[in-house]
Amino acid sequence: MPSAFSPARTVVFRLHWALGLTAGLVLALMGLTGALMSYEEAITAFANRDRIQVSVAQDRPPLTPSALAARIEAQLPGQRVSALTLSGDPAQSAVARFARDRAGGRPSPVYADPTEETVHGPVRLEAFFATVRDLHRWLLLPGEGKGWGRTITGACAIALLVFLGSGLYLRWPGRHRWRVWLRPNLARPGRARWWSLHAVAGTWLLPVYAVSALSGLWWSYDWYRAGATWLLTGQALPARAAERAPGGKPPDSKIPDAASAIDTAWAEFSATHTASLATLSLPGPEAAAIRIRWYAPDSNLRNEATYDARTGAGLTDKRAADAALGPRLADNMLEVHRGRFFGAPVALLFCLAALALPGFFATGLTLYLLRRRTGQRRVPGRASRPAEASVQG
Repeated sequence: MPSAFSPARTVVFRLHWALGLTAGLVLALMGLTGALMSYEEAITAFANRDRIQVSVAQDRPPLTPSALAARIEAQLPGQRVSALTLSGDPAQSAVARFARDRAGGRPSPVYADPTEETVHGPVRLEAFFATVRDLHRWLLLPGEGKGWGRTITGACAIALLVFLGSGLYLRWPGRHRWRVWLRPNLARPGRARWWSLHAVAGTWLLPVYAVSALSGLWWSYDWYRAGATWLLTGQALPARAAERAPGGKPPDSKIPDAASAIDTAWAEFSATHTASLATLSLPGPEAAAIRIRWYAPDSNLRNEATYDARTGAGLTDKRAADAALGPRLADNMLEVHRGRFFGAPVALLFCLAALALPGFFATGLTLYLLRRRTGQRRVPGRASRPAEASVQG
């Protein structure tokens, strides 16, 4: 193990605190927004509890997706339904999402009774969480996913990996017992107490932050996503326009009624799948496939089925339970990032770890300020050493 006074250790230490004073602030913000997003569905459901429930009548069967979309559009002129989220519980409202308008904006989604044409109202907190997501992903900077914000958050995810590696290197146990290495000593005064809290908490949460950073890079860099997809699935990243027909035109100029194809696809899906929640994407005129993403009861893993946009006949049926671990990770990277892939207790741990990121920035800043104060009081000419070396023993 290198000496506490070795040049390599000093360089790593300075890199650690330099990144902490810069990327650490962005990571603290990403942690707060990420913790909010971890339970977005639960918070949104609570805020809209009066609009989610619908009265169930035996003489009112659910409308077909095309009929439901048409009635919603009739009540909201100028808006086109692009997706319907339908619950397996008949007492819950459907959620309709809309295509972007001519100005590029997207109207707020609405709740609607799936058995009649009643629109219950827009989804409360949708605008709030849209802002939270944009803040988390690209810091609300211009350009959204194609601007500098995405580059900055991606660089900060890499910085988090550097934090983990450098922090582990700086406090790798040599002569210390593992119990001392893994248990904070809050009885020590001054910098030693703050360092113990900062370092021990970081050690315990290291696996969580490693998974969060590695999965977060999935949305930051296309080259990373392509490489990760190849490693996990052995296949190249699918083209973004995979659902469109070649040349951007319908595959057949004589396309049957789109509403009929959508309803046929939904009827086939309902007869062969048991879903707690399903999102049906209503295809545009140039689409070649109808996509349904769904969740099985008591599962957080996403499944996907596709149907021919002309006839409604089944094309593919990807189920997470039947896939190998690699493809399952690739298809559910958002759930991996939020910890839900590993179960509810781990998801809570991921949320708490995200909330702890501002604490790491605060304790790191405190250590930096205390170190500078101590350095100013030193006798001139006396050699200095990293604060980590002075408090780890």
